[in-house]
Amino acid sequence: MLPMTQESGELDSLVRKRIRALRVAQGLSLEELATRSHLSQSSLSRIENGQRRLALDQLVTLARALDTTLDQLVETATDDVITSPTVDSTYGRMRWTLKADPGMSVVRQRLTDPPPDNPARMRAHPGREWLVVLSGTAILMLGQRRIRIETNQAAEFPTMMPHAIGTEGGPCEILGLFDRDARRGHQRDDGDGSDAQGPPE
Repeated sequence: MLPMTQESGELDSLVRKRIRALRVAQGLSLEELATRSHLSQSSLSRIENGQRRLALDQLVTLARALDTTLDQLVETATDDVITSPTVDSTYGRMRWTLKADPGMSVVRQRLTDPPPDNPARMRAHPGREWLVVLSGTAILMLGQRRIRIETNQAAEFPTMMPHAIGTEGGPCEILGLFDRDARRGHQRDDGDGSDAQGPPE
């Protein structure tokens, strides 16, 4: 069972709230979760309400029944909530790595030039990209298509399709979300200097 210090008491309360919140979010009744976790309905109710001590074996069972992990169920808030970006002045980019998934990154970029006319300058690599236009109008070249993306519109596409992005009618700013493969693909492209007008890494 969890020892009761002030710190663990706060964790105890947090875990109970998480159990109930996950159950409600998944549309499960007390009876349904009790059946999944092989607990009695009254025992589960007392666990959620703080009337029964939390045992480690019960937490493991409840985490599995709620499709989560014990680590996620008992994790506490970290101090490093704020993240500062790395700045790439060459390409005019700011990049943040997602702590929850270091393979993912968020990139903000200001575009000033139209997309390339030469199809040979379009990129193709494994991965998937999502981007939203923060201001201005962007043009996404995707295979044979020329797609206009206005402010507050978003686009999502597989990066195995040849692609490039630029601006129309003046500068625009975009915010992109890239999975591990897409990020690596753009890092390789930037390294060899091909297509500085493609999407951000």
